[in-house]
Amino acid sequence: MRYIDLFAGAGGLSEGFIKAGFKPVAHVEMDQAACYTLKTRLAFHYLSSANKKGRYVDYMRGKITREKLYSYLPKRLHDSVINATIGEDTLGMIFAKVDALADGKPIDVLAGGPPCQAYSLVGRARDANGMRNDPRNYLYKYYGRFLERYKPKAFVFENVLGLRTAAGGKYFEDMKKCFDKAGYVVADDLLKARDFGVLQDRKRILIIGWRKDLGIAGMPAFDKKNWKYSVADVLRDLPEIGPGEGSMKNARYGGKASTYLGKSGLRNGIDILTQHCSRPHTVQDLKIYRIAVERWNKAKERLQYTDLPESLRTHRNTTSFLDRFKVVAAEEQCAHTVVAHIARDGHHYIHPDLKQNRSLSVREAARLQSFPDDYYFEGVKENSPRTAAFKQIGNAVPPLMAESIAKAIKARL
Repeated sequence: MRYIDLFAGAGGLSEGFIKAGFKPVAHVEMDQAACYTLKTRLAFHYLSSANKKGRYVDYMRGKITREKLYSYLPKRLHDSVINATIGEDTLGMIFAKVDALADGKPIDVLAGGPPCQAYSLVGRARDANGMRNDPRNYLYKYYGRFLERYKPKAFVFENVLGLRTAAGGKYFEDMKKCFDKAGYVVADDLLKARDFGVLQDRKRILIIGWRKDLGIAGMPAFDKKNWKYSVADVLRDLPEIGPGEGSMKNARYGGKASTYLGKSGLRNGIDILTQHCSRPHTVQDLKIYRIAVERWNKAKERLQYTDLPESLRTHRNTTSFLDRFKVVAAEEQCAHTVVAHIARDGHHYIHPDLKQNRSLSVREAARLQSFPDDYYFEGVKENSPRTAAFKQIGNAVPPLMAESIAKAIKARL
């Protein structure tokens, strides 16, 4: 079965569909760094299927350049990543490229969800107009245009919980009407990532549509996992690093893989650690991190901003967002939600080990999102800073959840 991924990001949703046996026809994504990540992941899957994984390993070791890695990709796969912003001015160009890639053959599934900031509760709280004037509110209309053009058997649309309440629910209702007009029977549900083996308390709205002529309706049955692991199972095999330390490529693990890492496929045979690198922090932030970790370890209490001494406070806002410094607790069964704000600072993702006293590394954040260790997040420039990677990880659909969704749709079709 074949799929198109819109607003593809770093490819978390796409990874799940590939693991479920689907073949990508096209990925459309506006962010250039994320497009490089998509191509790098396509190179991994292609070289693995061609029994040439050693070439990908050479890239993880830093022995070959990104350009050299991409030279191994067939032209069709290389061109399948379309770096473009979906809008009225670009739609014709995007359709032409996707048409050529589809080669007249049917598309089984359309996947993807528009950027979520316009619907998110936090985004609306921080915006003076509650995001009412944000053009991203209406990107679903372009999604409908893709449905009308390619008529896939099904579609998968993932977004934040705030989608249901944005503008009093108007966008959500208009969205469902748009998809109905395009010819689809629509069902929606709230999914919890932790039910799919992701060690993260992430909740998302999932909309699934079935083409009306197929006679299918409702949500498919998902294979959920009742695993009992803790966040420590994500962290314990990684070497200790301090603030601003670590390696982008060719590092070594600090211990054996936990049962969870093996069972989930996050650590899966390539014994090279990449992107276990952390951002540097100011002396003041490190003092706050230490206070937050000590408070959690001693009393299992979360630090509130107003608990800090005056000498460590730099923000005037003492009435909202008081939990801006938060420890990722190792003993909990899941971490709090990893979001794109992690690209701006690590205050909400403090490592639980006082000896390391830092925020999460890129690899630790990726693991909490259930990305396997052989997944490499690119920047615009090769070996560019961590920020692009953090942003992509925070915006992604967890691959383990995506795989369960893809398998359920495949079985239903």
